[in-house]
Amino acid sequence: MPQLSSAPQESPAPTRENPSSSANSAVEESPEFSQLQERYLRTTNALASAAHDLKTPLSILNGYVEMLQSEKLGSLNERQREVLRDMRSNGQRLQRYIQDFLSFSVLETGELKMKFEPGNLNACLSEVCRLWSPRFQEKGLAMYFLANEKLQEFPFDAPKVERVISNLLENASKFTPSGGTVWLHAEPYMWERRSIAKPALSQERRRRPLTTPNSVKISVSDTGPGIPPEYHLEIFDDFFRLPSNEKTEGMGLGLAIARRLALGMAGKIWVESELGAGCKFSFIVPLNPAAELEGKR
Repeated sequence: MPQLSSAPQESPAPTRENPSSSANSAVEESPEFSQLQERYLRTTNALASAAHDLKTPLSILNGYVEMLQSEKLGSLNERQREVLRDMRSNGQRLQRYIQDFLSFSVLETGELKMKFEPGNLNACLSEVCRLWSPRFQEKGLAMYFLANEKLQEFPFDAPKVERVISNLLENASKFTPSGGTVWLHAEPYMWERRSIAKPALSQERRRRPLTTPNSVKISVSDTGPGIPPEYHLEIFDDFFRLPSNEKTEGMGLGLAIARRLALGMAGKIWVESELGAGCKFSFIVPLNPAAELEGKR
């Protein structure tokens, strides 16, 4: 698979050589900007509240559909089973939309809290695969995950990691044609941008850099249509959808949420792909996320 890395980039700090950055800071401190921001947050919270109110009745409807499908209320003919399958599929789709919007609104308002606890990442990823296995089988896709024995326990936010991987698997299942393959892989990784080492002495200029892993890289690869290089950064924007995928279900929030969660865990996420050559999404989880976040303050 081609290795065209396009990791999201951070905005430059204000400098004399970067006057536009200083101008942006002035705009952000203006009363008008504060009012717009407050109005935006109010709107986001109102929509999130409406979405939250939809969760309970939708869960009840889905529960009744499952009860009917179990035939506990009477036997069904094939046509009735087909209708109930469609109802359940659309109910689950609406449930995903609501969950995506709720997650997005929490991330927008900055109310999301991270909880890093020692855990087994292999077990976490295995559970995600188990939950997604029926969806892949329905689409006629093969999914492979092999636990990596080199991974040791380390502190991470398991629900947030599961959400990122779920969003990546959903993206793969959505765009990989029937008969395709999806791989989930995790390995110890040396994130050089995060490494800390003393400057080499003059007589040690040829000293090799540190190679001890300081993170774990989780990758989701597929045999789908791929993404043109010019969209490798934009694909993580809020509500963004590729022009060729405008008719595909979804709000364009899955990858945006994954990116925000990755950054919230002091990691990063990016895609490597070429049109017609599949995709490889990679997500870095630091082995010491609390220290990484503390260093950013």
